[in-house]
Amino acid sequence: QVRLVESGGGSVQAGGSLTLSCAASGDTYRSYCMGWFRQAPGKAREAVVAVDSTGDTSYSNSVKGRFTASQDNSRKTQDLIMHNLKPEDTAMYYCALVRVQGFCSHVGLMTMATTGGGFRGQGTPVNVSS
Repeated sequence: QVRLVESGGGSVQAGGSLTLSCAASGDTYRSYCMGWFRQAPGKAREAVVAVDSTGDTSYSNSVKGRFTASQDNSRKTQDLIMHNLKPEDTAMYYCALVRVQGFCSHVGLMTMATTGGGFRGQGTPVNVSS
């Protein structure tokens, strides 16, 4: 089993920055895909980012250029560094991990983590005010 714990959520004004962190523990295997998805109240889940086992990163177009995923494989942690936040970024942010080698897209990670093929954390809230 894998446990994911998120931290760093909070409230910020539009244009501001916030960094979320995710720490994984348990049997992640040597190769895994790790990233984030989010869900705003009343809206569908949205895949945000995934970092695959080769270090390649896949971002949603809605966050590309504003969000950066930084992963430390030795510590099994991933930070999501968010700049130029917008009110539409307001959501609960969930860390996700799938034990898979090779390419992993942000959409694939979210799909597997929410359908029993991977793991997800409890979420951390982000609120961006205008």
